[in-house]
Amino acid sequence: MEGPTVKAILFDLDNTLIETSRAGAVAIQKTSELLKSTLGLDDDTISSICDKFKQRLYQENFDPSAGRSIDDVRAGHWEESLQEAVGSRSTPSLAAQCYFLWKNSRLELLNLSPEICNLLKELRRTYKLLLLTNGEAQTQREKVEGTRCEEFFDTIVVGGEHAEQKPFLSIFKLCFRMLEVEAQDCIMVGDSLDTDIQGGVNAGVRATVWISSDVGSADGAVKADFTIPTVLELPHILQQLK
Repeated sequence: MEGPTVKAILFDLDNTLIETSRAGAVAIQKTSELLKSTLGLDDDTISSICDKFKQRLYQENFDPSAGRSIDDVRAGHWEESLQEAVGSRSTPSLAAQCYFLWKNSRLELLNLSPEICNLLKELRRTYKLLLLTNGEAQTQREKVEGTRCEEFFDTIVVGGEHAEQKPFLSIFKLCFRMLEVEAQDCIMVGDSLDTDIQGGVNAGVRATVWISSDVGSADGAVKADFTIPTVLELPHILQQLK
């Protein structure tokens, strides 16, 4: 692939640099154990409650101007899920307990592995590095702080702090301005075809790199320039882009 030398790398965070899905699954399991010990519920009912919470989380449309914090909103997800399953046996205090157990358990499990830390340190000797993560501002900043990402990146951009998130062009233009580079100087690395790869294509970056262990699942309209199973293989791609 011919073109200008790569000067900067834009990284996604969740399920690209940190194993958010795995941490979330463990956090749900811990919350399930709390529900079982507190309410004595059967496994099917507990599974239903947790599935309802995850569905609400997935469909969440948080509006910070509405006057409720993200913690309030997500505790509410648990409360509504519990009410649907067990009615009056549920209490707001139990819902809050479920939420903070889930939240804190997840955060405790999120980390940059030593291998990824070493990779980022090595890459930063040659390239400008920017972390570009979608999501609600408080939630993502807590992940950034908990994983100590600041020391590995020149700049961190959280989508929830701006008018538009990936895949919209505006947030990529912001990243380019912050790094003082052009789109063609950059590559975008992430696990989502819809946000990371589509966003990189929309922005006209030099190349897009999709992190996926299942190449056969790439059935969307957008195609990445490169696909690798782990971000640790990124140096091999960079060799091809010189």
